[in-house]
Amino acid sequence: MQLDQSNNRSAEPSEVVSRYLEAIYYMWSEKEPLRSARLADWLGVSRPTVAVGLRRMTRDGLVRMNGRKEIELTPKGMQSAESIVRRHRIMERWLTDGLGLDWVTADAEAARLEHAVSDVVEQRLYEVLGQPATCPHGNPIPGYSQAAAREVRLSSLRTGDMAGVTRVSEVAEREAPLLLSYLHQRDLTPGRQVQVLEADDVGKTLRVKVADREVTLSHETASKVWAVPTSASSAVRQGKVKA
Repeated sequence: MQLDQSNNRSAEPSEVVSRYLEAIYYMWSEKEPLRSARLADWLGVSRPTVAVGLRRMTRDGLVRMNGRKEIELTPKGMQSAESIVRRHRIMERWLTDGLGLDWVTADAEAARLEHAVSDVVEQRLYEVLGQPATCPHGNPIPGYSQAAAREVRLSSLRTGDMAGVTRVSEVAEREAPLLLSYLHQRDLTPGRQVQVLEADDVGKTLRVKVADREVTLSHETASKVWAVPTSASSAVRQGKVKA
């Protein structure tokens, strides 16, 4: 599969704007509240800095504010964001699959390299890698795949439920190294089957069995892992299924 990228680089955003677009896209895909204060937290910058950045992006037709004062990507902004995220995730696959780097290092290096990758190199890497559908931690590569229709957050499962891990959420830059390393070391990776041994709503923890080991997760950490239910009890709770 080859995408038409003829217009993607005609007005390449700056590296700073690219970071904003990427963060907004991740927040949108994870259904996070798209407010400027949260974006500032996500990027690790001050709120006044974000306000200035958003004004410029609004002027350039990349974002707009809706009636609830939430940030929205315009069609132009979405196209730019998808292009940036696509390059990042393809680079991550090359760095992990081709060079053998761990998730954390690959994520950081991809952020540095993605701005220097041409459309030609991006497409060739995608083909050489066997046309991957996702990044190493399971998030879909825009234009080539999309999230599984029946995904739920691991934190929504109950005692006795079973599910197959599909992906690990993209999270704020300062949180990513800790979370990715923590989950990778505990085998909570795409393709793994998970059984919930205990869902403790009072203690806000989830004890699971994965790859013949027991792991206890906080609800906050478990909410960053997406999975498709494989047991009847969890599959019937349609109210918690992501459309």
